[in-house]
Amino acid sequence: MGYQWKWDKVPRYLVRFVDGEIIWGALTKGLFVTLDIAWKAGVLALVFGLGTALLRLSRTVVGPIIAWAYIEVVRNTPILVQILITYFIIAAILGIPRQWAGILCLAMYEGAFAAEIIRGGILAIRRGQWEAGYSLGMTERDLYRDIILPQAVPLMLPPLGGVLVNLVKHSAIVSVIAVFDLTTQARTIVSDTFMSFEIWLTTAAMYLVITITLSLGVRWLERRYRRP
Repeated sequence: MGYQWKWDKVPRYLVRFVDGEIIWGALTKGLFVTLDIAWKAGVLALVFGLGTALLRLSRTVVGPIIAWAYIEVVRNTPILVQILITYFIIAAILGIPRQWAGILCLAMYEGAFAAEIIRGGILAIRRGQWEAGYSLGMTERDLYRDIILPQAVPLMLPPLGGVLVNLVKHSAIVSVIAVFDLTTQARTIVSDTFMSFEIWLTTAAMYLVITITLSLGVRWLERRYRRP
């Protein structure tokens, strides 16, 4: 193709040192935004997932129906369509900032998958554990907190780790609503410099570092909380 590689120009988009001061480049600033979006959306996704799982397991009539409808709608529609609806309709009506619209969309999307994982982990606990708790006079809240969830968490960790890794990768979707994350910054640099290969390969490597680090962290937690 006769392409002229320009790897020597990539570091300026990561970090520069000017008069002893650190100046973060556009890609690094985008990385910070991506990490900010990922951890906030990750926490909310776990909250949504736990709440939905408990709602689906509840003994009420309406709760399981609402939880089932949320899970099926979110899991069976494209995330691109969801983020456009969230930003142009829901966020516009409620006055939600652009970045938070992306965070909420990601949290609700991944929360639907987390809900089924959490529900499966809870159902995997033997019935005898429930009966033992009830025989001691424990309320359902105390039973979940002290007996069920501590045993279910080790079962949930591997698949929940996959959900969190997917969340980091899916966070690139916020670029379509002009949130200045890593992907948006990379697109801007490519359009200005035409360094497509160098910038996109660097961006992919940065995402890879995040996801591998997260996977190793989840694996460490899994080993720590593994049942003997």
